[in-house]
Amino acid sequence: MEQIDEKLLHRSTYFYDLPEELIAQTPIEPRDMSRLLVYNRKTDKIEDKIFRDITDYLHKGDVLVVNNTRVLPARLFGYKDTGAKIEVLLQKRIDLKNWEVIARPFKRLQEGTKITFSQNLSAIVVEKGDYGSCKIKFDFDGVFEHRLSEVGQVPLPPYIHEKLKNKERYQTVYAKIEGSSAAPTAGLHFTKELLAKIKDMGVEIIEVLLHVGLGTFRPVKEENILEHQMHSEYIEMSKENADILNKAKRDGRRIIAVGTTSVRVLESCVDEEGKIIPQKKETQIFIYPSYKFKVVDALITNFHLPESTLIMLVSAFAGYENTMKIYHHAVENRYRFFSFGDAMFIE
Repeated sequence: MEQIDEKLLHRSTYFYDLPEELIAQTPIEPRDMSRLLVYNRKTDKIEDKIFRDITDYLHKGDVLVVNNTRVLPARLFGYKDTGAKIEVLLQKRIDLKNWEVIARPFKRLQEGTKITFSQNLSAIVVEKGDYGSCKIKFDFDGVFEHRLSEVGQVPLPPYIHEKLKNKERYQTVYAKIEGSSAAPTAGLHFTKELLAKIKDMGVEIIEVLLHVGLGTFRPVKEENILEHQMHSEYIEMSKENADILNKAKRDGRRIIAVGTTSVRVLESCVDEEGKIIPQKKETQIFIYPSYKFKVVDALITNFHLPESTLIMLVSAFAGYENTMKIYHHAVENRYRFFSFGDAMFIE
């Protein structure tokens, strides 16, 4: 990495003022009628559009990369033997019965504590960690996913206080493989009709996988961002898709990532020569200025929390000053922020 401006290593550099009323509590209907801020890095121009206008900025031969993960009903409410209520958020599967979770209230939870969720589903606390995290071992009758669907709820982010009327609204229309604790929210703006239109334009659409962990909402606590412990997430890149991406790169065609999760898959599966390698693995990639992108040419993303690793990733892609300009424009023009909020396209 080249020499980096010292201030870009400070968490507080990535703070911006956001009026609370701009945090979207409910999704826009239809999906593709959310707003779209378009930023061109070459011309330094900002445009205010509607998301379905994305077709004006895509070209024949582009490769659009989406994350096909599906959100688990990962929020569970159970009881200790004392009758005390416990909330558990599934974070990461270790094996058939063991999970990393976030539990609350956390302080009174002890190793060996039994939590009962239903007649057919209970768990034992195996190990306590930091920030409310612990490992638990489930005991269940039948198929775990069936038991989970009976009692689990979709785990909306902590800044959303409205109840979600339609659970599918927190899933992308191409969600397939269950395993996420949160949605890859940049994809929530696409409808099946819009994707069909994009395909008809000659844009290739490929699917990769990253199971989003709750660590995505974990704030950066350290002022020096280099001291931040990045969460680990499971990713998959198939040989077929690696071949498509490598050919597009050779042809000089654009790779457009839908969301920061797709960015993290792409930039985790590339070697030093810029070749994309098929793989299934965990990634802890932390992208911040002055990271040099090897794969991604353009980015569709939502507006992210202040001081988060996600706004640091966008700052690495668009440039810090440009990113702050985009965010200030979005605040002044009353864009809607975070998971159910509006989108931006950075090209």
